[in-house]
Amino acid sequence: MQYRYRVRRRERCHDGFFKMDRLELEHELYQGGMGQPIVRELMTRDPVVAVLPYDPVLDSVVLIEQFRVGALGQVDSPWLVEIVAGIVESGETPADVAVRELREEAGCDVRDLIPICRYLSSPGGLSEHVSLYCALVDASDAAGIYGLSEEGEDIRAFVLSREAALERVLQSTVSSAPPIIALQWLQLNHGRLKG
Repeated sequence: MQYRYRVRRRERCHDGFFKMDRLELEHELYQGGMGQPIVRELMTRDPVVAVLPYDPVLDSVVLIEQFRVGALGQVDSPWLVEIVAGIVESGETPADVAVRELREEAGCDVRDLIPICRYLSSPGGLSEHVSLYCALVDASDAAGIYGLSEEGEDIRAFVLSREAALERVLQSTVSSAPPIIALQWLQLNHGRLKG
């Protein structure tokens, strides 16, 4: 079923690393008719690609660890265990970003790229859309320090067995959504990736 909505006014409140808009809008109600106008702030962000590098021969994944300002005061440490990710730039496809970011953040070349899903990170106030992939890689030499210094990146890549990585999810030592979703997907699908 299609519901109606109308944006009455949109203004840019902040235009920095992130952008924030204030919207006045109204939308159709489930019981019918249009609701009262509401005001919401929306953090706008370009589409993101996240990639879980998986070596089916070693049955291992490449994870990364880096400092994340959004984790300050939220978890034990702002250095989070994550998967490779990057923002889609003009003229790029999500697959292009996956290949680029795997090289920049983990030193890996893609042998095959498998789409997992697409989702909205936090649609209550963030426009970010994530395309999630699994990349088949050779992880035998993947550990090291990576990232682009001009982007302030200081990224540690390391290799874990698939089982050890999943155990980190089960113990709640992985705190961001992309690796949790990707590792759970891998647990359900690793058998068909080995064949």
